[in-house]
Amino acid sequence: MGTWILRLDDDRRGVRVAIKDLIDVAGAPTTAACAAVAATATAAAQDAECLAGLRAAGVVIIGKTNLHELAFGGTGVNAAFGTPVNPFDPACIPGGSSSGNAVALAHGEVDIAIGTDTGGSIRTPSACCGTAGLKTTWGRVSTIGVWPLAPSLDSIGPMARDVGGLVDGMALLEPGFAVGATTTVIGRVRLPGVDPNIETAIDNLLAAAEITVIPITLPGWDAAIEAGRAILQYEAWQQNGPLYDHHRAGLGPDIQAQLRQAQAVTGATYREALVHRTRWRSELAAAFQQAPVLGWPSMVEFPPRIDAPTPNTRRSNIAVNLAGHPSLALPIPAVGRFPASLQLVGPDDSEDRLCGTGLVLEAAAATVRSA
Repeated sequence: MGTWILRLDDDRRGVRVAIKDLIDVAGAPTTAACAAVAATATAAAQDAECLAGLRAAGVVIIGKTNLHELAFGGTGVNAAFGTPVNPFDPACIPGGSSSGNAVALAHGEVDIAIGTDTGGSIRTPSACCGTAGLKTTWGRVSTIGVWPLAPSLDSIGPMARDVGGLVDGMALLEPGFAVGATTTVIGRVRLPGVDPNIETAIDNLLAAAEITVIPITLPGWDAAIEAGRAILQYEAWQQNGPLYDHHRAGLGPDIQAQLRQAQAVTGATYREALVHRTRWRSELAAAFQQAPVLGWPSMVEFPPRIDAPTPNTRRSNIAVNLAGHPSLALPIPAVGRFPASLQLVGPDDSEDRLCGTGLVLEAAAATVRSA
């Protein structure tokens, strides 16, 4: 099936929206792109709560898009429902889990897509496909009516081709949303193992935008990744363990392996990770005192080939989910066939500032591209 799980409307009037098939749409089944779930899925009786603004605005929901099975993976590769095709190189991953959304946007099939992000599932496919994505503050947008992966990390957000589309998408999720004040100061975080071309692309963009860059060090970064991974796995097993126990044959091999690993996370490890979340939020709060927005890559590498060893696509992202803060992924010019992607991170409920800053950087990116 590739990009789409289900097409609902081919009407080309007005704003066209795609919905990740993790989110209930009245009258359509929710499959989570999983054969075991699809086997018994029935039409949803009502929309997920997050779609209320879309319905009120009368936008056209084009269909439900494909994803990494159960949203439990970052590559977007799906053996049962097909793998959406990366718009830059079909041999490379489209990114997950909201892969269908990013590919549909990149090909101009829709204007806005609504996705979910638990460990990078909006930002990773945006980085792979050269589109924009916004992970919202945890709890800001209702997840009622959304298939859960890890409830204390799950968040809803818009995806679009550019930041203006993200603003429009936020206004659909949260009527009345508007762009806030921008910032001329960004705290630059340098992660280990980043492709030098990605680092150069980010540095060039910040210079072109005349942004004041403040170096920020986050000593708790590695521990935050481990804590976020432990929470994601433990909660994923609580939510999806019954599928492994009773419908294993309907799960892809990678999902079976992920669930086996998740099953091994102990309650003690989970509780320790929850304690670390508080420490990590305190560390980030101190960083935000130095700069209102932090910046680092949305992915530390360009999209790898589908047949390459599985990359750790959560390495730049899951620490943000652990904190619950909002984060915007913005495509930027880079050397080679793929764009790079800059991730902007702010404190809770700073989506308006992230979008405003994103618009400034997007305008600067056009000058870098044409230089």
